[in-house]
Amino acid sequence: MNARAAAILVAASALLVPHAATGTNGKTIYAQACAQCHTNGVAGAPRTGDRAAWMQRLAVGREALLTTVLRGKGAMPPKGGNASLSDADAQAATDYMLGGVK
Repeated sequence: MNARAAAILVAASALLVPHAATGTNGKTIYAQACAQCHTNGVAGAPRTGDRAAWMQRLAVGREALLTTVLRGKGAMPPKGGNASLSDADAQAATDYMLGGVK
């Protein structure tokens, strides 16, 4: 990993919101709404744990990444296809996936 990518990852990790206090479980939400595509890279989805793929997405900034999660982009529907997810739940799942590339 180059120095710029490492710096982006450190900065993004510092912004992760602790969801334990709100009862939101990113891992559970990930399993319900995200794993179908992100486990196997369906339709170009960055695979969970694929540091290079996530670094590419984090390069645009964490807020832009969260906007993509909430609104969808390309083959990815908003909130991973689960419109009933709250924004906080979608963010918790995103944070869970980003935590896997530290």
